[in-house]
Amino acid sequence: MAHDRPQRVGQLIQEELGRLTTRGFKDPRIGFVTFTGVKVSPDLREAVVYWSTFGADEGQRKEIAAGLKAATGFIKRELGKALTLRHVPDLRFVYDEAIDRGARIDALLREVQAEEKARAAEAEPSED
Repeated sequence: MAHDRPQRVGQLIQEELGRLTTRGFKDPRIGFVTFTGVKVSPDLREAVVYWSTFGADEGQRKEIAAGLKAATGFIKRELGKALTLRHVPDLRFVYDEAIDRGARIDALLREVQAEEKARAAEAEPSED
């Protein structure tokens, strides 16, 4: 039964991070960020927090990552206040590229679909 505890703690951390995000961070580098998942080590000492943002380029993502790294102490302190844990896990923020990959796949599918429509329009006999 103890093996699902890291998953439950990760879910609690993700929920609390969502609440912190709605209140906003003082650091202007941290704009609109979505925390997509949290993976906690079996000993509950470390947590990898996956985050994403929509429509940001590489430079903006680096700025957000720097802002999150700078705010780690604040975030950990707020988690300690909200969660009833003996030890708040050390946080490591990792950019989640799944949304970017999904958007890229969607764009490729739309491109293929447009090409197929163009080919179908060319293949239709024209009325004279």
